Amino acid sequence: MQPLPTQDFRSYASVVGQHASHVEQDDATLAQRITSAAPERDAAAESELCRRFAPRIRLYGRRHLRSDAAAEDLAQDVLILTLQKLRAGAVREPERLASFILGTCRQVVIDGKRSAMRRERLLDTFSLDLSGVVEEAVEPLDTQRLQKCLERLPERERAVLVMTFYDDRPADAVGRELGITPANVRVIRHRGIERLRGCMQSGKDAS
Repeated sequence: MQPLPTQDFRSYASVVGQHASHVEQDDATLAQRITSAAPERDAAAESELCRRFAPRIRLYGRRHLRSDAAAEDLAQDVLILTLQKLRAGAVREPERLASFILGTCRQVVIDGKRSAMRRERLLDTFSLDLSGVVEEAVEPLDTQRLQKCLERLPERERAVLVMTFYDDRPADAVGRELGITPANVRVIRHRGIERLRGCMQSGKDAS
């Protein structure tokens, strides 16, 4: 196979470069069309964005979530978030739309893992002691009672528990927020947990 003459090679490289630039510009144009149409919708542009990026998001999801169903959910969540941001004009660099979507994928996956961890911690902390009870007879956690018990806690105990289990903050961060030491945070947290556990087991309001 004969090598391309220098002039032909430069021409070929120029065409390839123009093509890459065109694809990137297409992403930017697509993003700008969606933003400019707001509060109306450019259905064609939105459909093209979903067609173009959904396979990439699913691939990312399969690699990081190890589940086709989770990858499909990720694609839907990320595309919805992306369209919302574009309609609101919140994507500052539309020419970097692909990078924005990748960053959104990462954040959604991280947030999902954090939420799962918080749910596990709450269930481990507040679930009733059901040892010896037949598994089929186990009732789900009474979230309404838990909410009522939480509301009845002293304000500081409630604040410590909310910041610990919902905001996922460590004891030193909670202490700085409330103006107390991390050791006091742990004492208050333990006391609040005991009140909640007693309330959940007895069915009485925390006092």
